[in-house]
Amino acid sequence: MPDVKISIGGRDFEVACQAGEEHFLTSAAGMLDIESQVLTSQISNLTEARMLLMSGLMLADKTAGMEDKVKVTETRVAELEAELEALKSAPSPEPERVEVPVIPDVVTDTLAELAARAEAMAASVEERTAG
Repeated sequence: MPDVKISIGGRDFEVACQAGEEHFLTSAAGMLDIESQVLTSQISNLTEARMLLMSGLMLADKTAGMEDKVKVTETRVAELEAELEALKSAPSPEPERVEVPVIPDVVTDTLAELAARAEAMAASVEERTAG
């Protein structure tokens, strides 16, 4: 069992842990140290036991808040997964029939005739103004 030296609130401790878990121990000690620094900056004469207790309680409070958020998120994920499964298992919607209007030949012929007349009138006006 390796011994790991950690520092919490400016105080050093030697703690034993399982081989390979040193990283987790130093990470947890770092979180506890951050909380203890907040306390020691606010309260000058804090005993070691009280500092560790209060730091642990502050971390526990943060953890409880995160657990609540995780529960809400897990519930929402479960709801969305159920909705997704319902949508996947639902029958495909009937194809929608879309009708595209067709312009009758009479209309296109009439428009072509009107265009030809307009061009003829424009040519006539140009001849009169030029001459």
